[in-house]
Amino acid sequence: MGGSVSVGQDDATSAAPTSRPQREDDPDVSDLLLQADSTQSPVLSVVMPTLDEEEGVSICISKIKRAVAELGVPTEIIVSDSSSDRTPEIARQEGAIVVEPNKMGYGYAYRYAFEQARGEYIAMGDADVTYDFESLPELLEPVTTGSADMVLGTRLNGTIENGAMPPLHKYVGNPLLTWFLNVFYGTGVSDAHSGFRVFTRDALDRMDLSSDGMEFASEMLMKASTNGLRIEEVPIVYHKREGDATLHSFRDGWRHVRFMLVNTPGHIFSLPGTAFSLIGLVLLVVSVSGVGVGQYSPGVLTTIASGLALITGFQFWCLAVFSATADTGIRKPSDQVTQWAKEHVRLEHGMSLGVSISAIGLVYLCSVLFVWTTAGYAALPSVKTIVIAFISIVLGMQIMSSSFFLSALGSGQ
Repeated sequence: MGGSVSVGQDDATSAAPTSRPQREDDPDVSDLLLQADSTQSPVLSVVMPTLDEEEGVSICISKIKRAVAELGVPTEIIVSDSSSDRTPEIARQEGAIVVEPNKMGYGYAYRYAFEQARGEYIAMGDADVTYDFESLPELLEPVTTGSADMVLGTRLNGTIENGAMPPLHKYVGNPLLTWFLNVFYGTGVSDAHSGFRVFTRDALDRMDLSSDGMEFASEMLMKASTNGLRIEEVPIVYHKREGDATLHSFRDGWRHVRFMLVNTPGHIFSLPGTAFSLIGLVLLVVSVSGVGVGQYSPGVLTTIASGLALITGFQFWCLAVFSATADTGIRKPSDQVTQWAKEHVRLEHGMSLGVSISAIGLVYLCSVLFVWTTAGYAALPSVKTIVIAFISIVLGMQIMSSSFFLSALGSGQ
């Protein structure tokens, strides 16, 4: 990646950490706060992305210093900055290492800074004072004691100050996105989109993060869960932000949802596909048998509906098998039917089955056409059976085309 790194003083070629200006309420952590050129390795790296955060960055760094004084461990503060205001200048004056990514993006800013970070443990949080960095010791403890690989500061199970979080985010957006991650990725958290997190370097390496935008927060938890990382939560206080908000509720919310959907294709397709296929098959059998349910007697409309459900379900299920074979997404399909199809279905199997099913329908339709024309275009036989024949032809063609595609994905299956 491109970009640049600046040490924590205005004059990068001189000045030890002790020469920077000190706030009156700052503890003296000059022997613990490390710079980029320090030969000592930090235990903790605290990373903050900034985009015009001159109103809050100094407050955040001061709180980090107080946490460092309490922890008593060598620490580096890395500000990943894309600002046009005085944010980087203030951060340097406060003793932070300022890195400058060469392109925009919340996730990219973090990923660029993570490459510069040297600590055994890494903490991340926004520089808008919404997160209280004085809580770092509480978040760090489960990681340092080995009970967790990643710790989240949960706002929804903690305290949210009045006006700190819009009602749309508090009662709809965050709970809904958290539910989605818990259901599809088994994260088991209460506040999936809290940006205040602490994790080990090994956890960072195992996650192998790649997204550039706001969906970065979701990617971390999705990959943490699928890689078997242990996640814990610590209740925190969420404060009102300083400066203008950079989050766009609907656009950024959709980025999260889209990222989650794209990276769990098998789970999205396999369960609905199996359900639609079974429902369609059962309804089709009921329709053919003519068995009524109470006062209802299945007719042509039931046959058409069951055929549509069966065809749609089969297509969804094929997409699940395709995604499993192509090895796309973070979360792979794990149901036994999809796995069996991926491992055992070959082109010859699909072609034989597809040709047989289509041939049955086609032969029946040809016989109906022959009888109809030779009888002087009299009334057609049962419309229901004709619909079933069409369903048979379409389903057989689906099986054949899907078999070809599966074979191409599987390199000759």
